[in-house]
Order: sequence, then C-alpha cells, then structure tokens
Amino acid sequence: MENLQSLPSLAAHLGLDLAAVTALTFGVFYPRHRRRELVPAYLALNVALFAVVAALARGGTGGGTGGGLALGFGLFGVLSIIRLRSDTVQHQEVAYYFTTLVLGLLCGLPGLDLGTAAALAAVLLLVMYAADHPRLYRRDRRALVTLDAVHREPDTLRADLADRLGEPLGWTVREVDYVRDLMVVEVRFREPEVREPSGGAIRPSRTPRPAPRTRTIAPRPPQEETV
Repeated sequence: MENLQSLPSLAAHLGLDLAAVTALTFGVFYPRHRRRELVPAYLALNVALFAVVAALARGGTGGGTGGGLALGFGLFGVLSIIRLRSDTVQHQEVAYYFTTLVLGLLCGLPGLDLGTAAALAAVLLLVMYAADHPRLYRRDRRALVTLDAVHREPDTLRADLADRLGEPLGWTVREVDYVRDLMVVEVRFREPEVREPSGGAIRPSRTPRPAPRTRTIAPRPPQEETV
C-alpha cells in the first residue's frame, strides 16, 4: 500500500494505466474493428476500476477483508454485465473488455510497483495484438444464414453451405420453419482462396481505333442568274 500513498506515485500509476488502455483501444481495437460505440465503454471501465482500486488502497481498506470483499463483488458485477451482453457483443470484443478490466486492476493494485505493472501491461498488449491479428485465420468467417430449404441430412446441409459460402467448419441450427420451408443456421466457414493468374501481369488488350471518317461534300450545281 505504500506505493500508492503519495500523489506522485498515484499519478505515475494512472499515467501507465491511461497509456496502456489508449494503446489497446486506439492502437489495436479501433483500427481493426471500427466499433466506435465500444471505445467509451472500454475507457470508462478501465478508469473506473483503477479509481476503485486506488481509492480502496488510499482509504486504508485495501489490505483488509472489507476492501477485498468490496473489490471482489464489484468485479463480479462487472463480469456479469459483460456476460449478459455477450449475445450482442462478439467474443473478441468481450476479450477486450476483460483486458481493459485487468489493465485497470494491475495498474491500481497497491502491492505492485510501477515496473512490474508496466511489464505485465506490456505482456497483455502483446498477447492481444498477436491473438487478434488480421492475418491470423484471415479467411475464417462467421455468418447467420437463412436457407430457403429444410435439410434433414447433415451432408446435404454441408453441400448447400459449401456451395453458397465456402468450406463450412461448423454450424448450429438456430431455427427450423416447416411452414415457410426455411431454416436459420449460424455457420463458421472458410472463404475460398482467390488465386491470381501466373505468368506475370496481363496487359490489357488494345482495341484498334477505327479510321477517322472523311466527309465529302458534293459541289453545288451552278445557278443561273436572271437579269
């Protein structure tokens, strides 16, 4: 708790937390997912958790049982909210929620010095940068598909999905409607690889321009002058 008793130490830990969450949000998450509405949520969750941990430490209850129970119940409430919204938020976005939460917790813990907190925050940032890299499984996709037929056999369903999307890696049937003869399937598939033609660049064929048309003007017959 001595690490956060002075204001300069608290300011240093806060600066580390802001730098880490800014690098995660604006350096990794937003350039890849472009979810602007989630940026304030990540920043608010991180800073709020840091403020709670720092307040418990400076208030003298961080090392006691009451402070630990309060922090534990607070984290449980935050995780429950995130889990309830997991249907609308994708799983990789939930991972960013957890990472921002852990960053605020690491930077605000009174028992960690600044160097250890910085090293652990750097490890978290590197893991998220590598785990959510666009080149990692870049052809794997997930979609919710409504088919205009009800397939009773898995082989026919696989063939239909492969013909429409690509190689299916797995699927889950969400809805079957025999009245309208359709089914809703959540499918994970791999897009077919587009191969470029070998043999160098293909030059576009030049169409010869037609010869310019010459316009011939017929001479007018001489007109007789009347006196």
